[in-house]
Amino acid sequence: MQHKQLEYFLALAETLHFGRASSRCYISAPTLSRNIKQLEEQVGCELFIRDNRQVQLTAAGEAFCNYAKSTILNWHQFKASLNDAQEVQGELSIYCSVSAAYSFLNPLLSSLRARYAQIEMKLHTGDPAYALERVLDHHEDVAIAAKPAKLPQQLAFRRLGWSELVFIAPTITCEVNSLVSSAQIPWQQLPFIVPEQGENRTRLTNWWRARHIQPPIYAQVSGHEALVSMVSLGLGVALIPQVVLENSPFNDKVQIVQVDDAPPPFEIGLVALQRRLSEPVLEAVWQVAAQI
Repeated sequence: MQHKQLEYFLALAETLHFGRASSRCYISAPTLSRNIKQLEEQVGCELFIRDNRQVQLTAAGEAFCNYAKSTILNWHQFKASLNDAQEVQGELSIYCSVSAAYSFLNPLLSSLRARYAQIEMKLHTGDPAYALERVLDHHEDVAIAAKPAKLPQQLAFRRLGWSELVFIAPTITCEVNSLVSSAQIPWQQLPFIVPEQGENRTRLTNWWRARHIQPPIYAQVSGHEALVSMVSLGLGVALIPQVVLENSPFNDKVQIVQVDDAPPPFEIGLVALQRRLSEPVLEAVWQVAAQI
C-alpha cells in the first residue's frame, strides 16, 4: 500500500468526484480509478459505491479515511523529524490578492525567508473570492483570505490581521456624490458596484437584507481593486476592505461614507488544508505565521 494511493483515496473521499479528484492529484481519471481499485483489492472490500451519477463512501470507506489520514500524518511527521528546522526545503505556492500582497504577505515572507532560506516560493495573485477554492482544489498550498462565517472543515485558518469594511463613493461632482451628500442617504437609489462573488459580496447582501433595500447594481467585477477604480469614475458606490483602499492608486479620488451599522470587519489570515499541516514546508509557514 503506497502513500500516493492513500493521497488519491483521500482526494476522492473529499470530492466524491473522479474528475475533480484526478485533477487535484495531477493524474488522469483512469489512473485514479486503477489506483483506487488496487487499494480496494489490498484492503479486501469496496471503499466506494460508484455508478454513472455519483460516488459515495461505503461504511468501510468511512472507517478507512481515519486510517489514511493517520498514516499520512505519521509519515510527514517522521520525515520532518529527520531534518533540522533550518534545513526545511521545498516549494510553497501562495495565492492572494494584490492588496493582501502589499499588506499581509510582506511580513510573512520576510520572516519565512529569514528562517527557512531553502523554501522556494511561488506567488499567484487574483480575485480573493477564489482563495479558498484554490486551496481546496490543490492549486495552491496556502492562500491569504478573509475568514468566512463557515470555514470548510477541511481547512485550517491562522489569523494575520483584520480589515474594516467601508463604503466608498466618488469625490468628483456627479449624481452619486450628490446622493451620498444627502442628510438621509437614499441607499435604495444608489447604484452599487459589487464583487461577482466571495465573502465581501455575502456581507453586502446581508447588509442590504437587514435594511430591507434592493439597490440597483451598476456592475459586477472580479477583484476588490477594480471596485475602487470604478467608484472613482462616479459610476456608483461599493463596499470594500479598508486595506484595499489604503493601497489603491485611486484612494484620493474616493471618500468613505460613514454608516452606523457597517458590516463586521474581515478577519484576514492564512488558509491551508488541515491534513497537510504536518508537511515540513507547510508546518514551517504555519509556525512563522503564528509569530507575526
